[in-house]
Amino acid sequence: MSETASFDLSIDNVVFGFDGEKLQVLLIRQGLPGEDMGMDRFHMAVPGDLVLPHEGLDQAASRILSNLTSLEGVYLKQFHAFGAPDRVFGEKDKEWLTRFRPFPDRRVVTIGYYSLVSIAEYRPMPSSFASRAEWCPLSDMPRLAFDHNDIVMAGLEQLKEDVAHHNIIFELLPKKFTLGQFQRLHEIILNKRLDKRNFRKIVKRMADVVALDEKQEGVLHKPAQLYTYRKPD
Repeated sequence: MSETASFDLSIDNVVFGFDGEKLQVLLIRQGLPGEDMGMDRFHMAVPGDLVLPHEGLDQAASRILSNLTSLEGVYLKQFHAFGAPDRVFGEKDKEWLTRFRPFPDRRVVTIGYYSLVSIAEYRPMPSSFASRAEWCPLSDMPRLAFDHNDIVMAGLEQLKEDVAHHNIIFELLPKKFTLGQFQRLHEIILNKRLDKRNFRKIVKRMADVVALDEKQEGVLHKPAQLYTYRKPD
């Protein structure tokens, strides 16, 4: 007789943000707000939680992100499922499950989503079982809970593919940006250097990228012209 499958379903959300120089990922510190858990009690993690019985996946992804980080109305895309039976790697993961899950030994299959935000326009605030919410440069990613490092990298690979075909990259930029910032963001996501002259020729052919009669303010170098993205009607 075959075994009956018994598992929980969760959502884990990779939130990407851009600060003008680096691509960042929003991480939560597992624990309760205001509780002194100690910096090394639990791993940092991407925002995630179980799907409730009455919820669809997109609905659950929005709720979980709002509950743990207070972010609402941001870009969300489902990109992959993660269901390896050995997603719990160490004692910290087991301790967290024992404390925060009614059935800590139950297998969990998670659906990965990624979100895109302009860091300048959103301020994450921790709540629920997130004691902290903070941006971390993608290049300085620590050891995360469970298989969240793999989830982050899979999200990045999906973002790299999507950026080549869609205008979602503008979700990461402030409303007014420089061409230097625009090129820098492409280079980080695609992981390759782009020729400045060719890149600017391409941008000038993009009808939705509009030059403004404004320049940067409060910078030490020569102020660059500002641009904005206007979504097509």
